[in-house]
Amino acid sequence: MNYFKLVAAKLLICFTLFMHPNSCLSSNYSSPLILNLKSKQISSESIPRPANKLSFHHNVSLTVSLSVGSPPQQVTMVLDTGSELSWLHCKKTPTTPLSFNPHLSTSYRPIPCSSPTCTTRTRDFTIPVSCDPNKLCHAILSYADASSVEGNLASEDFRIDGSNSFPGMVFGCMDSGSTSNPDEDSRTTGLIGMNRGSLSLVSQMGFRKFSYCISGRDSSGVLLFGDSDFPWLTPLNYTPLVQISTPLPYFDRVAYTVQLEGIRVSGTVLQLPKSIYEPDHTGAGQTMVDSGTQFSFLLGPVYTALRNEFLRQTKGVLRPLDDPNFVFGGAMDLCYRMELSRRVLPALPSVNLMFRGVEMSVSGEKLLYRVPGMNRDNEGIYCFTFGNSDLLGVEAYVIGHHHQQNMWVEFDLVKSRVGLAEFRCDLARQRLGHHAQKSGKRIGQRQYLIRILGKVKQLQNTTKEKPVLGTLCKL
Repeated sequence: MNYFKLVAAKLLICFTLFMHPNSCLSSNYSSPLILNLKSKQISSESIPRPANKLSFHHNVSLTVSLSVGSPPQQVTMVLDTGSELSWLHCKKTPTTPLSFNPHLSTSYRPIPCSSPTCTTRTRDFTIPVSCDPNKLCHAILSYADASSVEGNLASEDFRIDGSNSFPGMVFGCMDSGSTSNPDEDSRTTGLIGMNRGSLSLVSQMGFRKFSYCISGRDSSGVLLFGDSDFPWLTPLNYTPLVQISTPLPYFDRVAYTVQLEGIRVSGTVLQLPKSIYEPDHTGAGQTMVDSGTQFSFLLGPVYTALRNEFLRQTKGVLRPLDDPNFVFGGAMDLCYRMELSRRVLPALPSVNLMFRGVEMSVSGEKLLYRVPGMNRDNEGIYCFTFGNSDLLGVEAYVIGHHHQQNMWVEFDLVKSRVGLAEFRCDLARQRLGHHAQKSGKRIGQRQYLIRILGKVKQLQNTTKEKPVLGTLCKL
């Protein structure tokens, strides 16, 4: 299954944040957790190529390694800050060889239809839950790439380093579904939902903050649950989360929504009204920070203006593909030809995303992506890493993890804000690893070192928490 769905088409879960009994912003976990994050590369052979168009998919997945159940079973899960409900494949099939077996766990508890978890906390799923023949809570989750999973809700013990347990975590034990990317499905066991909803894993764990930092070289990096007040870390600049209390049909209220106010290409600000970046009366047009999406997507008028300005400033520097039928990922139609012998990209104008109170600079190799396995006349194909949301039928701006590389990104759930700071994430990984080795698996009363293959985020507590660190990798 393609886990890089866009947030706008994801679950609009829990308009009112009913908290799980195990979830409390004044968490007992006063020490941070240190995690290793990874990303996984999907083989180019698995990418379908009907005609000249590449179907909507992303070939880099951020994943995390956990153990679930009693006795623990090792699982690999895609980390997604744009989804709420975490889930695992609970039935082994040819396309899902990695699975969790609930029959082998003594701590597995299915959730009945009569439970408040089923009747109240799932009321904003895009597809309402139902009762199966055994009167268990049954859910169907569908995503923008036409993939879906279904199964029963249950609670189970999740362990972050094999020993530190978070009991009673609600998740989906999925036994069927359809996939748009069987190669990715075969390499992971499920998905971790990390948005602001009450059923997300980070909310249930009870942390107040989480941070991550993704390296630009191999998409490895670190994940931290807790405060990131390290003396070596560049000071963060914050942008507030946009919160709309009134339910709107196209506004995801539990997403990490920030306010985009403009875009600058080198020294030129796109001449567009600020209102074009704001959600309209239906909620369409929100800007979401999403670790589950690889690239970034802009609404049509803004994308067109950015595309034209980037073309203008790179005239004579880059050679356009000039093939109107070639669209990478279903939404990225600005592509270039480049000699296979070239090892370094030419100097390119930076693209600055101007948020309220902070800017995110996208430059160098983050601007162009080499299409795997695609050559034309002994030349490689590189595509601009911003896409057109309109081509995907998504009414939102989405900031994907590719443009978050070499940035420390903090999600503060108590103060409702996102913090950004440019930082070499390979160095952050080294320093956090040294920090963990120096203090062992404990930083304070409770601190844990965890290996993760994806992105994870953290929450904040009323009392100061120590951070949890991790590394990122490619699938």
